[in-house]
Amino acid sequence: MEDEEIRGGDKLILRGLKFHGFHGVKPEERALGQKFLIDVDAWMDLQAAGKSDCLSDTISYTEIYRIVKEIVEGPPQNLLESVAQLIASTTLSKYPQISAVRVKVGKPHVAVHGPLDYLGVEILRHRSSDMPN
Repeated sequence: MEDEEIRGGDKLILRGLKFHGFHGVKPEERALGQKFLIDVDAWMDLQAAGKSDCLSDTISYTEIYRIVKEIVEGPPQNLLESVAQLIASTTLSKYPQISAVRVKVGKPHVAVHGPLDYLGVEILRHRSSDMPN
């Protein structure tokens, strides 16, 4: 799937999810934890839901929220890349209707000398042909 095709497609949007987690490589990050900011885009065809007005024709935002919450508040990862990958792969494997997912993971409290909103990563994962439907 090309990025151009994704940009024009339907998607579920979750923005500004905030959780306390213990991810990072520094001992103080593992001991004290910190706030993480998460954004998720999940591409899927929303036409049936738009016509029927039935939740059964889409995926509830709360289901994706629950995945993010379990991962961010779950076992610590060293890297934000791992946190993002777990969110993306879990979402794609649990919901075959989703063709691609973009996950942004940000850390607003980092040891950097200077003002910033957050530092983080953003990944885009497509359903591959070898992934079960």
